[in-house]
Amino acid sequence: MKQIVLRYGLISGIIGALLMLAMTSYMQNDPTRFTNAEYAGMAGIILSMIVVYFGVRAYRDQVGTGPFSFFQGFQVGLFITLISSVFYVVTWMIVYHTMMPDFMDKFMEYSLNKMKEAGASSAEIAEKTADMKEYKELYKNPLIAAAITMIEPFPIGLVITLVSAALLRRA
Repeated sequence: MKQIVLRYGLISGIIGALLMLAMTSYMQNDPTRFTNAEYAGMAGIILSMIVVYFGVRAYRDQVGTGPFSFFQGFQVGLFITLISSVFYVVTWMIVYHTMMPDFMDKFMEYSLNKMKEAGASSAEIAEKTADMKEYKELYKNPLIAAAITMIEPFPIGLVITLVSAALLRRA
């Protein structure tokens, strides 16, 4: 199991890291691209996590012709998801600290401008500004930043893990 989990976890993680680097270079010099980057980023996470299905299937096929339970598939998929998510977090932390140290400021400016264009009230904008400043302060702690970043890929990988384990089980 270790070889399959490592192989597919690394493949998934590398795909996710490369897609993140491509997306970062796309939006780095133009903060107005944040909207497209959000959608493309989610698509990249989903694409990288699709590898979980293939990892669970590879493990099931290597187990042989005997039973393959939902729990076995879930376990394999979960480990692959964890490895991939760690790659995502490490890549983002490197990108954030080297290529985009002003990301939070640019994102805050973009979000507030978007609210103004949508006709949000001054009170709503003030509340959002306070929330984003608090978030920016939290993000200064690397452990909290890593935990917040983990929230992006992990739930998607978990859903794909659950679906894969359910589809690939056999009694």
